[in-house]
Amino acid sequence: MGAHSHLCAKLVCTRDTAKSRVAETLPFPMPAVETFSMRSADPAVAGFLHRPDSPNGDGIVLTHGAGGNAHMALLVALAEVFSAFGFVVLRCNLPFRQKRPFGPPRPGDAVRDRGGLKNAVLAMRNFAPKRVFLGGQSYGGRQASMLLADEPIAEGLLLLSYPLHAPVRPNQPRTEHLPELRVPTLFVQGTRDPFGSIEEIDAARKLILAKTDLLVVEGAGHDLGFKGKAKSPGLGALVFEKFSGFFR
Repeated sequence: MGAHSHLCAKLVCTRDTAKSRVAETLPFPMPAVETFSMRSADPAVAGFLHRPDSPNGDGIVLTHGAGGNAHMALLVALAEVFSAFGFVVLRCNLPFRQKRPFGPPRPGDAVRDRGGLKNAVLAMRNFAPKRVFLGGQSYGGRQASMLLADEPIAEGLLLLSYPLHAPVRPNQPRTEHLPELRVPTLFVQGTRDPFGSIEEIDAARKLILAKTDLLVVEGAGHDLGFKGKAKSPGLGALVFEKFSGFFR
């Protein structure tokens, strides 16, 4: 595989001072949010749908990590920005979270969680006639990448804080499926993320045959600056700006 398969430029931002052209042009008020449920599917799809007043035909499904849910502040921030610029956005709870409101996924949950993401992408096709993207944070991003490596049912992948390895097992990377990934992939990773350094993410990107890019968030950990009540001002806009340039 040649170097031409990858975009190597990095956009570095800080959590406290991040600004972008996108942030300066955000429309107000933000699009309305409605509860979404598709119980006829197995696994079911459940979450929150952001429907813009002037949709651009594209949609994105966003999901959470092992300890989170669809209410995560990072997902909300991204959904608000993406929907403000015409994307239909579905923030969905993975099947394991629909079953249990607290606690991490169990070893047997991963297959159904990928099935839930597949159904969410298929559901989004009803709202987005052009392109549908899939994104997730940490565990949710890993399941999204494994799904698309097996079935390229979305036009692109957004990986937020990809858990490349357990913090205590850097010599056991979770990269087996990456060579099978054939869709453009954008990584967003903090420089203090114990689940994968910037150098390790760069090495993992080289395993993907489709084009990739990386948004580096300076000083951020695995939560990308969204922990408890803390938020990272402007990060949603920066991610969208990078995303919209990458997926032209």
